[in-house]
Amino acid sequence: MLTIQSLCVRYGQRPVLDGVSLELKCGEVLAVIGPNGAGKSTLIRTISGVLQTWSGSILIDGQDLHRLSHTERARRLAVVPQAIQLPEAYTVYQTVLLGRTAYMNWFGQPAPRDHEQVLSALEKTATLDLAERLVGQLSGGERQRVLLARAIAQGAPYLLLDEPTTFLDLQHQSSLLNLIRRLSQDKDLGVLMVLHDLNLASLYADRIAILSDGHITALGSPRQVLTEDHLTSIYRVPVHVIPHPDYGTPLILPDGRVERLSSREIT
Repeated sequence: MLTIQSLCVRYGQRPVLDGVSLELKCGEVLAVIGPNGAGKSTLIRTISGVLQTWSGSILIDGQDLHRLSHTERARRLAVVPQAIQLPEAYTVYQTVLLGRTAYMNWFGQPAPRDHEQVLSALEKTATLDLAERLVGQLSGGERQRVLLARAIAQGAPYLLLDEPTTFLDLQHQSSLLNLIRRLSQDKDLGVLMVLHDLNLASLYADRIAILSDGHITALGSPRQVLTEDHLTSIYRVPVHVIPHPDYGTPLILPDGRVERLSSREIT
């Protein structure tokens, strides 16, 4: 289990996360939602070890994150960050192979097992046909899938994703999130992902946490969290929440009259 207890993070003297507590179990998808500036990306960066905590603790299977070596941390935790700069002169295959660094020998030489894991990750993310392409030649959506492939190749039991659907079209959003669900269930993978799209969170998450002003204000199943009262209070805009006609999950609709302009008004 990944356990976050009373986590506080500051930028200078300004608190960004204040008393955040969460638990992520293996085999579970936990989505973190909330308005811009709520601290969602800061949460991912702190759990991954990029940012230092002010107070509180982060435990991975009972071990303090900050007491783990970089190699031990990489074997337990894989991250797909936002807007990372990839080595543009590397091929996609070489980039995904970087996910196996924690398993290589002192000379940095990959073993047959490492190549097997890379090929499997490329296949799962539909990037195998890009293997020999240079990263600098990829579109934003292709880079996002390569980042996910690299994280999958790590073989870590916990996966952190910061806005994983950025730059992806509808087809690739659906295929990526379905893949994440399958990995969670089939590989007993604990997944924590930050999402802006509330309807995607509703469809793909087992539990949802609302983060607002550095605090967790709601935590539970999609039905418990994605209510009109919660969302209207946090986002300060009225919404309608109805059952999805096919899946029964909450479907969030904006509550606002669309003003239509006539062709005469437009001209």
